[in-house]
Formats: sequence, C-alpha cells, structure tokens
Amino acid sequence: MYQLSSCNTCKRIIGELGDQPDLEISNIKEEKITAKELDHMATLAGSYEALFSRRAMKYRSMGLADQELSEEDYRRLILEEYTFLKRPVTIVGDQIFIGSAKKSVAGTKVALAE
Repeated sequence: MYQLSSCNTCKRIIGELGDQPDLEISNIKEEKITAKELDHMATLAGSYEALFSRRAMKYRSMGLADQELSEEDYRRLILEEYTFLKRPVTIVGDQIFIGSAKKSVAGTKVALAE
C-alpha cells in the first residue's frame, strides 16, 4: 500500500482493513515512488491519469487545472511530487485499488481476504 502517514483518510482505511500482517505499507513522503513502481501501477490501472489526484493543493496553485495534461505529464508530475498520487494505492497480486472511495476500500478488503 502506497500512502501518506500524515493523511487521516489513509489512517482510517488502514484501520478499516484490520490486522493485515502481509500488507507492506510505504509512506510516499519518506520513500519516493520509483519510475518502475509508478509504471507498474499505471499498467494495472490503465493510465497515469487514473493515479493522479486533482485534489492536491498544488494542482490549482501550479495552474494545472487550466492545462490539458498528457499521460507523460501525469507521470512526470507524480514522480516529481508525491502529493499528486491519489491515495492510498493498494496492489494485491495483479489487482490495483486507487483512492478512498467505498468501492475501492471494499475491493481492497476482499482482495486481502483471499
């Protein structure tokens, strides 16, 4: 699971998942996402855009809301600034669960229980 340890939503979701001794948790602020990790996530998700958070404060402050971004832009921005990764991202086998939507959290729970 790629998450931010200071994010209350991430903390809540980890709590909802319960005891998961096999779940490896990575704090993206302390351990930067590598290009290889991000490329793998994008392959599972179908795009870099699916991994990109438009809720990040820097999205508006950098004027990105007024630009048309390409897949390469999304990739570059996520690698440059951890805040652009939609959180949390959980990978279980060949499945990926992105963000805090109820459907994503429920899918994570099911996948971890298998």
